[in-house]
Amino acid sequence: MKLIAQVRLYPTDEQRSYLLQTLEHANALCNHLSQYAWQNKLFGQYKLHTAMYHTLRSQSDLSAQVIVRGIAKVADAYKLDRNKQRSFREHGAIAYDDRILSWHTHLERVSIWSVGGRLSIPYKCGERQKELLRYRKGESDLVYSKRKDAFYLLATCDIPDPTEQETEDALGCDLGRTNLLTDSDGDIHTSEPIEKNRRRMAGLRKRLQKRGTKSARRHLQRLSGKQRRFQRDVNHGISKRVVLKAKHTKRAIRLEELTGIRQRTRVRGTEERAKQSTWSFNQLRAFVAYKARMHGVRVELVDPRNTSRRCFECGHIAKENRRSQSEFQCVQCGHTTHADKNAALNIAYWAAVNLPIVSDALIPNVVSAAAVGAAPGTSLRHKAAGC
Repeated sequence: MKLIAQVRLYPTDEQRSYLLQTLEHANALCNHLSQYAWQNKLFGQYKLHTAMYHTLRSQSDLSAQVIVRGIAKVADAYKLDRNKQRSFREHGAIAYDDRILSWHTHLERVSIWSVGGRLSIPYKCGERQKELLRYRKGESDLVYSKRKDAFYLLATCDIPDPTEQETEDALGCDLGRTNLLTDSDGDIHTSEPIEKNRRRMAGLRKRLQKRGTKSARRHLQRLSGKQRRFQRDVNHGISKRVVLKAKHTKRAIRLEELTGIRQRTRVRGTEERAKQSTWSFNQLRAFVAYKARMHGVRVELVDPRNTSRRCFECGHIAKENRRSQSEFQCVQCGHTTHADKNAALNIAYWAAVNLPIVSDALIPNVVSAAAVGAAPGTSLRHKAAGC
């Protein structure tokens, strides 16, 4: 399984200048390559390399391997979309391989190529990242965060999969907007912290936008992405607790297959639309999937039909069973419980596991940040791509 270890570099002022120049030159080269590829309809890496490598090598001050990685970056960008010419931000991420980047983990330093020559730069990271770096394999991406005025290296780490534990039971998990996740044991992870933060941030942004001063605009820039990062942190915490519970009780995890739910459901009113748009159920599901795989816990997807309307005790299905968001009372047997817990029990025991077991498709793609364009709401690794 591939995961990303993120470390922060601490260059001197001179080294910082060289790193910025390296990003600028490399992305300028990528834009030149992209224009050539678009005009000549040469989108494959091999064809681009054959047509442009020697010309770029003679005209550019970049090293041979940086040029090779630049060609790969452009080719990968056109794999995503050939309907328009791709462009790359001035300080977009660039990929480094072992020829132009050396890791000295015992010293917590890296030797990295730049337009000013090789630079020896210290880095810092947490214990988790140090553990991941033991399995570093392949490329690393140099990323510049303008918001923090900081440089990061994102290293690809190939973690060996643990043996999947034997299970005889399953922990059902119901996903929702009011309660982000409710498991079949009755533990409820509410969305109240996220909603409170969302309303506070929305009000603050509204006041700052109304003020319109230079200071207000700077404040708005600092707030950029803060709500998304908070929500991501909450989802990490929930997924970790669920996976560890399943591991310690030797159970598999069952989740609803909610693909396309935004298109299938309608909401009315500004407030409801805001809640719907910030419901990151897919992120939470992906976090559960990759953490479960790390701990050897099996994850299964189930059909969500009628999980909220079926009585867990007698199996009777009726719309009238769901009396409110939180209250479930069966019109046939009278069984009463929390509606989300009833749904989670149905997911664990009634719902048919007729969909594939979760695989890499649910785990966030480990793709070079230098190669892909950023979509709204993607992580730093993807937003850093610069195209």
